Amino acid sequence: MIDRRNWLCATGATTAAFSVSPWLQAVEPLSSKRVLVFTRSAGYQHEVVELNLGSCMVHDVLNALGKLHQFEVDCTKDGRGFLPEMLAKYDAFFFYTTGDLTAAKSADGFPPIPKEGKKALLDAIAAGKGFVGSHCAADTFHSPGDTRQAQPPKDRDPFISMLGGEFISHGDQQVATMSVVDGDFPGLRGVRDFAPKEEWYSLKNFQPDLHAILVQETKGMRGSDYERPSFPATWARMHGNGRVFYTSMGHRQDIWTKPLFQNLLVGALNWVTGRVDHAIPPNLTSVAPHAATMPPLPPPKDDKKK
Repeated sequence: MIDRRNWLCATGATTAAFSVSPWLQAVEPLSSKRVLVFTRSAGYQHEVVELNLGSCMVHDVLNALGKLHQFEVDCTKDGRGFLPEMLAKYDAFFFYTTGDLTAAKSADGFPPIPKEGKKALLDAIAAGKGFVGSHCAADTFHSPGDTRQAQPPKDRDPFISMLGGEFISHGDQQVATMSVVDGDFPGLRGVRDFAPKEEWYSLKNFQPDLHAILVQETKGMRGSDYERPSFPATWARMHGNGRVFYTSMGHRQDIWTKPLFQNLLVGALNWVTGRVDHAIPPNLTSVAPHAATMPPLPPPKDDKKK
């Protein structure tokens, strides 16, 4: 049996450090929802999930937002609890993860998800649980084959098919425009196009039923990773009966402190847990018609060069 005290990462966050929009405070539903925040790094470990005295920035922010918006938040890096009886206790799952989470080796040293746990998670979402992924959630459970090439739907990893898109690569951190294509999505009311500095992911393997919320405008961006037409960077979709949300934002620490990002996360959690409704008709072909265009492959390495 898993010791719950070890499985969950306690935090000492205070809500005073985080600001939220008056709109979210005004219309917040009163029904409490339980969210499991999972931050195991089987691959690269981002700074915002590095533990310090048992907590990290992602855990602290989500715990603080949970207190403000009546979400009961449990945070962990330990994958052993991904079993049907444990997952059944939650209304939604929040992932900030990397790599094959069932693999024993990890950058942070925490135990993996059981082999059957991945299917249990996907089954729970398909049955109606909510899912929110931030940034490196798209760098989790990669599809087989070359990361810089697209895979047909039948060859995509089931987790990627659920999420709706997959990480290719990223260039240098830079200021780039997020084009708001659904300004009525919960947490985005009144938000117009914005341009923060961030580590921007180049993404592939988009599900055709995506409802894009924010589109990555690539014009003017530096680096070959962005030599491609604009593509979705934040979206929503259905996986069976489950509501799924993903945003590529969330690498930098300062992004996690911004009210815009926090409001978007709370809006997403409200939506995936069914506390608010919002129509998500597929719009990929209309708002990012050339999203499937891949960035150029890097030049082959010349072994003769030193």
